[in-house]
Amino acid sequence: MGDFFKSTHFKILMGVLIVLFAFMLRASYTGGIAPMASQVLGFITTPLQQVSAGISDSLTSVFRKYLQADQISEENEQLKEKIRILNQQLVDYEKYKQENEQLREYLEIKDEHPDFEFEYASVIGRDSTDRFYSFTIDKGSLAGIEVRDPVITADGLVGIVNEVGLTYSKVLTILDVALEIGAYDVRTRDIGIVTGKIGLSGEGQCQLSMLPKDSGAAPGDLVYTSGFGGLYPRDIAIGEIVEIQTESHGMSQYAVIAPAADIRNVKDVQVIKNFQGQGEQVAP
Repeated sequence: MGDFFKSTHFKILMGVLIVLFAFMLRASYTGGIAPMASQVLGFITTPLQQVSAGISDSLTSVFRKYLQADQISEENEQLKEKIRILNQQLVDYEKYKQENEQLREYLEIKDEHPDFEFEYASVIGRDSTDRFYSFTIDKGSLAGIEVRDPVITADGLVGIVNEVGLTYSKVLTILDVALEIGAYDVRTRDIGIVTGKIGLSGEGQCQLSMLPKDSGAAPGDLVYTSGFGGLYPRDIAIGEIVEIQTESHGMSQYAVIAPAADIRNVKDVQVIKNFQGQGEQVAP
């Protein structure tokens, strides 16, 4: 019997009894066993409730994200469709704006040259290896365009058609050494020939040659087509004189010309399919 009171089992039993006595004693002060049991239960369950609440919030957050993802995806598709419509409207606006500008230019040129028959065209290609900036337009023989038809913009002469397909044409510019254009100085009335020069084409310039030695031509003078030869209509702007030089042989002068049209960057042109005096040897 004495060994029992010294054993580990007895010590554990006593510990349990002491704990129970302490609970009973506290219960007598706090109003009974029920509140005490409630506190013990609350002590045990509160952490479990906190863990459960955390898991519930996490699951709710995950499901909410999936539900919102579908909604966001639908809204993105709607926004993409709106952007597509706005972009198309912008393209249409730019197209109408360009057409209106072309019509305005057409009317201005038509007022000055009522005998001109035009065909509008857009540049669709350039030869990057061509130092004279030749280009291809989107109109050809189906639109009535023929080889040697002049090509202009509202600013001035651009060049001449040198090849025609059914739906395209190739244009040589006034910077090309292959072209010779009868021209005159508007102020002095001196006549000459506008040609391309290899040394000037890189600067986007050309040359008015065969000016008289005593010509009064000067920088700032405007140069127009003379109509001589019947290839180009008379009084189409070619450009402005930027420099006057004497030829090496000393018998005449030449002028460096800055073209009126933006030869290197032109995007839209008018092809003159017919004009009064076309093909005739008009006197300068």
